[in-house]
Amino acid sequence: MDRSIDAAARVARLLDAEPVVWLSTVRPDGTPHVIPIWFSWDGESILIASKPHARKVANLRANPRVMLALGEPDDDFDVGLLEGVAEVLDAPAAEALPASHMRKYRTQMAAIGLTREEFLATYSLVIRVRPTRFLPWHGRSVPASATAGWTRADRRLQAAVRRVAASVSPSRPVTATS
Repeated sequence: MDRSIDAAARVARLLDAEPVVWLSTVRPDGTPHVIPIWFSWDGESILIASKPHARKVANLRANPRVMLALGEPDDDFDVGLLEGVAEVLDAPAAEALPASHMRKYRTQMAAIGLTREEFLATYSLVIRVRPTRFLPWHGRSVPASATAGWTRADRRLQAAVRRVAASVSPSRPVTATS
């Protein structure tokens, strides 16, 4: 099996299962900025709701390249990393976030006393991350996600990654939309 396809499939399984992704951006002065954040995965891109004036938004406007980390380093260290290109969407969160995002985090929002309306008003900006490269990471054992069966979504994801990677070249800078 092609190692890049296997990596994409493993990371896709983690994206389907994990509640939080660690988003790494670069500040304008070159220092890293890493935060855990809620996200939605649609099989091709990651959607993240944000406060409009958050540090990560300013970072992405200056440099749209990101790295994300997900998974728990349990016994087999089955975690995934992905590189991507982010864009800040024009549509407000109420329009851009899928209903599944609100369902996914309804318990966490209720636990902190945040209604759906308050969430969408506070985290009104949406960031879309298009993956360009997947990097699975695991210890000495073979992780469970490496042996699970393939799905149609895995093949669709790999095709999407190839399209994005082909459109992003070192000689052509990528810019975030505002």
